[in-house]
Amino acid sequence: MDKKFYKIISSINVINLLLSALLIAFMFYYNEIIASISLVVFLYVLLSEYYGIKKKRLELDKYIENIFFNVDKASKTVLAKMPLPAVILNDRGEVLWHNSTYLQIFNENEEIKKAIKKYVTAKLEDRKNQIEFNGRYYSVLKIDSSSKKKKEGDLSCTLLFFDNTEYIQLKKFLAYDKPVIGHVMIDNYEEAMMSVEDIKKAVISSEIEKKLTEWASSIKAFIKKYDNDKYFIAFKEDGLKNLEENRFEILDKIREIGEDIKVPLTLSIGIGAEADDFLTLNEYASTALDLALGRGGDQVVVKRGDRIAFYGGRTQAVEKRTKVKARVIAHALRELIKESSTIFIMGHNFMDFDSLGAAIGMYRACMSLGKKAYIILDKSNVSIDELVKKVKSTKGYEDLFIKSSEVKSIVDQNSLLIVVDTHRPSYLNYPEIVNFIDRIVVIDHHRRGKEFIDKAILVYLEPYASSASELVTEILQYIVEKIDLTPIEAEALMAGISVDTKNFTFRTGSRTFEAASFLRRKGADTTSVKQLFQNDLNSYIIKASIVKNAEITDNGIAIAVSPTNADNLIIAQAADELLTIKGVKASFVLLEREEDVAISGRSMGDINVQIILEKLGGGGHLTVAGAQVKKPMEEVLKDLKEAIKEYFEEEGEDK
Repeated sequence: MDKKFYKIISSINVINLLLSALLIAFMFYYNEIIASISLVVFLYVLLSEYYGIKKKRLELDKYIENIFFNVDKASKTVLAKMPLPAVILNDRGEVLWHNSTYLQIFNENEEIKKAIKKYVTAKLEDRKNQIEFNGRYYSVLKIDSSSKKKKEGDLSCTLLFFDNTEYIQLKKFLAYDKPVIGHVMIDNYEEAMMSVEDIKKAVISSEIEKKLTEWASSIKAFIKKYDNDKYFIAFKEDGLKNLEENRFEILDKIREIGEDIKVPLTLSIGIGAEADDFLTLNEYASTALDLALGRGGDQVVVKRGDRIAFYGGRTQAVEKRTKVKARVIAHALRELIKESSTIFIMGHNFMDFDSLGAAIGMYRACMSLGKKAYIILDKSNVSIDELVKKVKSTKGYEDLFIKSSEVKSIVDQNSLLIVVDTHRPSYLNYPEIVNFIDRIVVIDHHRRGKEFIDKAILVYLEPYASSASELVTEILQYIVEKIDLTPIEAEALMAGISVDTKNFTFRTGSRTFEAASFLRRKGADTTSVKQLFQNDLNSYIIKASIVKNAEITDNGIAIAVSPTNADNLIIAQAADELLTIKGVKASFVLLEREEDVAISGRSMGDINVQIILEKLGGGGHLTVAGAQVKKPMEEVLKDLKEAIKEYFEEEGEDK
């Protein structure tokens, strides 16, 4: 605005001068005497104006210089006498000047000089706006020099230090003083007590209570027993920090009691933290305990809002001998099916024998109750092609399968969705379906992960079970009296159990054999089931090449990258085959597909492949797990090796 104004004034003065000069020149034409006098006057006025302006400008410059000198002098005095430490640095982070307060507090200490230099020379995104010195914390205010540096080593910036130690200490105190709530449950307590003599029951119960009381006392916690196998615990955040640092050693201590009585006795703990009220804390703790139990027990889950941390879970889930829960679930499911108009059954993406077998079993349950049901399957895959073809060629199953694009035209408010062999929405064959069907049932045997179908109104998640097909087989025995299973349905369920147990060698309990026995009585032909698993020569060659090119680490981990012409079944079989090699404790086989990289993990039991693959977004069980990662193969391979490294670091083992 000022510049424009002065330009206008200057332009007016120039015009006046030009007009005056032109007028004088015109006067010379008529009267030279008057014109000469006018010229002298014009020149005098012009020179007077020039020297007057020059004098005023010099006075103004001197005035401004005095102002700046006085301000600069005052600012230097203030900076020197300021009760805050202050330093002036050059562009190399070296101290050019400091005030007396800086000298009193830091005393020319070399460590603080190094800290200052590190602060100034650090990149902006890496710079921490706080310096710690001699047990105190100082926040830093950086004032850059506005003048241009003439040469290297000139003034660069000024630093002011604010002592906020009290604030930091108060913040830490309040953070560590926050309340924490936990629910503690002894896994399979009743089964353990049933297997020992009456005289020892009181001793074992007393020993468990003693260990828990000592544990609570070590973190200054209040603990209260409210059932034979359940406890409530309340303590502070600093106690939780200590527990996380020692990775909840109480799990090992309770496990040792079980080892002494030759009964698998473990602990599950759910902890809620970082909430504004006790109601929310309790909700977090309850959710965390459900999550711990859903993952097989023998672990601690800490829930801080949306953040969830897992500790333990290194042991195999213990099989429950009682089938009471299966009977209760079957009765509840029967009522839901009866109340439904149409039932949709869905497994995970890239269906396997267990997913398809469980889906076919649930189809039979719905049909036995007189309800129409469909299995959602957009396309088959090499793993299940033989079974799908066999089912489709059997009379009565012509309209069993339906594509996801057809679901919306059939669904209504009374429709029911039964999800089998997964509990993660992102793993579904048609994930969007959970958004427009409100009545959902989940039947799964995988350890529960962070992602879950929260809308489910009935959940049957049992990590001890060998397969989803085993769970469905148990449900079928109670859902209607003397259910009429066809041989093809029995074989589909048997195939699901067989593939997940590796022909009854892994994760096989007494209830697994009972389920297989029931299916055998219903017409399942083991020879026909075995034929479903047969590979052609090309598949066998691919599997052999995977095993041949596997890399075996010092920890007994075999990692192999599969050729792109393999499929899920081949990499699963290759992972199983790698376990037959002496010295191999766990195996991982990776397959690059069109949209992602599939990982199949297997273990002999010493290494928990589920925890490793959870770090990559996967899940499963201690001995059998998988993951689907949407990254390039090189990145997935790097992430897998890093996850394995972290697993052994957490276990405290040498790599």
